[in-house]
Amino acid sequence: MTIAFMVVLAMIILIPVLAILIDSPLSEALARRIGSGGDAPQVQSARLDAIEQEIQFLTQTVEEVREETAFVRALVEGDGPLPALPPSEPHRAGGGDRES
Repeated sequence: MTIAFMVVLAMIILIPVLAILIDSPLSEALARRIGSGGDAPQVQSARLDAIEQEIQFLTQTVEEVREETAFVRALVEGDGPLPALPPSEPHRAGGGDRES
């Protein structure tokens, strides 16, 4: 076999293989990742901040529900003096109002 024949044979084999690799989902994902530039960390940072705010809101809500449950439990059990209900907060006056 000559060198020219081996080069032609390699080209015949490599062209379809490269076409399959270039059209694969992995190469498309890699191209999107390269093409997005530096936006990904900023977007993730914004999402992380939003998640942290939501967790903080949920933590406050759970604490308020615990206090209210303890008050209602004390009312229902009626064993001792009634505990004082925590002061009402202005943002809760409407029922389901939520700060965003």
